[in-house]
Amino acid sequence: MRDFKAIGLMSGSSLDGIDIAYVNFSHDNKRWFFQIVEAGNVPYPTYWKEQLSESFNKNEEELKSLDKEYGEYLGTVTKRFIKKYELEPKLIASHGHTIFHKPNEGYTLQIGDGQSIADITGIMTINDFRTEDVTKGGQGAPLVPIGDRHLFAAYPICLNIGGIANVSYEHDGKRVAYDICMANQLLNYLAGKLGYDYDNNGNFARQGVVNEELLNILNDNPYYRQEAPKSLGREFFEDVQHKIIDESNLSAKDLLATATEHIAIQIAKSINEMETSKMLVTGGGAKNNFLMERIAVLSRHEVVIPDTMIIDYKEALIFAFLGVLKMEGKINVLSSVTGASSDSSSGKINIPKSSKIIFKKESLSYKQKK
Repeated sequence: MRDFKAIGLMSGSSLDGIDIAYVNFSHDNKRWFFQIVEAGNVPYPTYWKEQLSESFNKNEEELKSLDKEYGEYLGTVTKRFIKKYELEPKLIASHGHTIFHKPNEGYTLQIGDGQSIADITGIMTINDFRTEDVTKGGQGAPLVPIGDRHLFAAYPICLNIGGIANVSYEHDGKRVAYDICMANQLLNYLAGKLGYDYDNNGNFARQGVVNEELLNILNDNPYYRQEAPKSLGREFFEDVQHKIIDESNLSAKDLLATATEHIAIQIAKSINEMETSKMLVTGGGAKNNFLMERIAVLSRHEVVIPDTMIIDYKEALIFAFLGVLKMEGKINVLSSVTGASSDSSSGKINIPKSSKIIFKKESLSYKQKK
């Protein structure tokens, strides 16, 4: 039995902070096993929420500078996490934060300079897991399905509801996965109209009334009729849904009710042709009771919500796994999922340099995710 200790870093489009998971993986030449030893979420301070939310509009030079600065921030956060829990990871695998994702136009960008993370922590860091797949004609997403296949094989369907909802399952011996629709990114934007970061338990949506006209407009987007492989980025929200919502004169609660119904409908449509089975649901959306109720009503599958550690840190866990697979020279991105010309062992390896870097003192807190 071989053991691998790794840290996974994840920053999602919902901007709820940095998820960090320290994981012990083991392999017996047949199966992979894992244990999340420590995990935490570092909420973004106002500065980073603003920088990341506005990065979509920055020019090339500004993005280069932000890439470096954000990498240093990730390195600082990770170093303090390691020190706090007295950890000994062999590698760090970082998703980075997605700024642009237009694979059909041949590019994707996740900032968070991997070399800076490596230099600050003194630990080999792997980042940029998407680019190689995109250069092969793939979507560069979703990347989680390789972890679903090896770490969560007990569940025929794996649904993750983060900023974007995506699904993963086996079909004819191949892993199939794709982005379904915008999820928490859309709901959090609408909750902001009421002065909240998110709609706790879907309580505001539950108080609203679904507007059929707006629901039909949201559901009628051509993306939902495309065959997989396919993926979404923030551009879909900014260029499509943002305008539709802002032109509506509905109350925020009615908007939330309609958006929640839209998400539940698209999720159900994506999986209802499959044989009835167990569906593992993770991501922040799994804590939205109203959304989960609507999915349970519209879907034919048994909804399984795991413990909080898996709900919150499954993506960080799987990015740690992607890093381990990369270091083992094994496939970590599946062309059956992305549509690339071939599978990949993807990621950029950054070896720490011996350099002295001075940082501003900054208070970092870890808290249980809501």
